[in-house]
Amino acid sequence: MSVTRPSPTHLERVGPPVIKQQRVVIQNQHGEKLVGISHEIGSKELVILCHGFRSSKERIPMVNLAAALGKEGISAFRFDFAGNGESEGSFQYGNYRREADDLRAVVQHFYGEKRVIIALVGHSKGGNVVLLYASKYNDVHTIVNISGRFYLERGIKGRLGQDFLQRIKQNGFIDVKNKGGKFQYRVTEESLIDRLTTDTHATCLLIQKDCRVFTVHGSCDEMVPVEDALAFANIIPNHKLHIIEGADHEFTSHQGELASVVLDFVRSYPPCSKGISEQLPRSCIRADNSTRSRL
Repeated sequence: MSVTRPSPTHLERVGPPVIKQQRVVIQNQHGEKLVGISHEIGSKELVILCHGFRSSKERIPMVNLAAALGKEGISAFRFDFAGNGESEGSFQYGNYRREADDLRAVVQHFYGEKRVIIALVGHSKGGNVVLLYASKYNDVHTIVNISGRFYLERGIKGRLGQDFLQRIKQNGFIDVKNKGGKFQYRVTEESLIDRLTTDTHATCLLIQKDCRVFTVHGSCDEMVPVEDALAFANIIPNHKLHIIEGADHEFTSHQGELASVVLDFVRSYPPCSKGISEQLPRSCIRADNSTRSRL
C-alpha cells in the first residue's frame, strides 16, 4: 500500500541557501595559475571579489562579503592575484594593469561558463583594479570600490620613505622592511614606474555612464584618507558614496555594516536600469552624491 504525502508548502521549503565552497584554478594570459574559492548557491548570478595590496582571498573583508552574498542567494568568487596568496607568479609593487589582466581572465572564465557577473567588488588596491577594469571593458556594469586610493602618489612615501626616488635611482630597487627590520618585499624601478604612471583621474573619466560605481570608505581610515573617496565621487558620473563612521581601512569593527551596504547596492536595481545614481546631501563632508553611516 502506497501513501501519497502532501507536497511541502512554500514556507516549509524556505530556508537558508546551501553554499558550496569549491577551489577553482584559472590561468591568466601570462600562463600563471590564479587560485580562487567559489561560494556557489546554484544561481547563474555571480559577484567577483578582489583583495588589496599584499593581501589574499583569505582576508576578512573577502571572506565575510562572500558569506554575506551567499546568505542572500548570490554566488561569489574570491581569488588571489598573481604573486599573492596561493596564485603563481612573483609579487610586484604597482602591477595595477597586470592585476586588471588577471581579473579579465577570471571574468572571461566565468562568462565561458555562461555565468552572469552582476558586480565586481574590490578592497583597497583591489578597488583601484576593479575601476581600472571598468575603464577598459564595459561588460560588468556594477562596480564596488571599497577603500580604494585616488591619489596613488601619496601612498608611496609612507611605505618607501621621502627619498624613494633618489634611492631607487641609485640602487635600482628598494627593499621594504617591517619595524623589526625584517625583509617584506622588493620594489624595483620598473614596478615603481608602473604605479607612478597609473593615472586614477584618467581611469575614472573612461568609465562609461551606464556603469554604476559605489565607493565605500571608513571615516577613520588612516591608510587611505577619506578625501580619496570624495575625489572618486567628484569625478565618476554614475557614482554613489557611502562613508561608514568610525570604520578603519579593514572595517575591523564594521564588517556587518560593510556587508549590508554592499549588498544593498548590488541588489538595488539591475545594471543599466537607471542613469545617474541618486544624490543625497551628507553632513560634515562636502560631497553631493553620497550617504553617511553613523556608529
